[in-house]
Amino acid sequence: MEFYMKLPRNKKEFTVFMLVISFISVNIIAPLITCFEIGFQLSAWVETIKVIPFIWLCVIALVLLTYKPVELMKGKIVAKDDSFNAHIIVDTLCTVLLMSMCMTVIGSWIGQRAVTLEPIQLFFYKWPRNFAIAFGVETFIAQPIARFIMLKMHQLQDKKLVSVESEAV
Repeated sequence: MEFYMKLPRNKKEFTVFMLVISFISVNIIAPLITCFEIGFQLSAWVETIKVIPFIWLCVIALVLLTYKPVELMKGKIVAKDDSFNAHIIVDTLCTVLLMSMCMTVIGSWIGQRAVTLEPIQLFFYKWPRNFAIAFGVETFIAQPIARFIMLKMHQLQDKKLVSVESEAV
């Protein structure tokens, strides 16, 4: 029942779900990582806000590109009859793993406004921190909010469906 009520049922709902998660994630993760990189200062936050739209577009593209690989990875870890929470945590783990690997490099390029070798050279230094931040934000903030929105949307849809069916009888 949780799969049906808390996750998208169609492409339109998937779009809403993805937009909610990506918007929350980008607006928390990007400033946090930037501040860890260059210091917790107002100027660092302002500079991050300037590039967030570009990072957001990149995140959406990467979500779409990594969707199939994540599903394959998840299928090797959890069984179809495992609990809702098992599926959610493994899906989040696999998604954040792939996304954080890509965004550690691409996000640096966007933030620096230059393509350099530095993010690749420092990858194993920066990626674990970026992964931990992203996984925490996804697990405890973005995903629960998006699932709550899906639940409320589905409750409203089901309520409308019941009222339409009762009027028809």
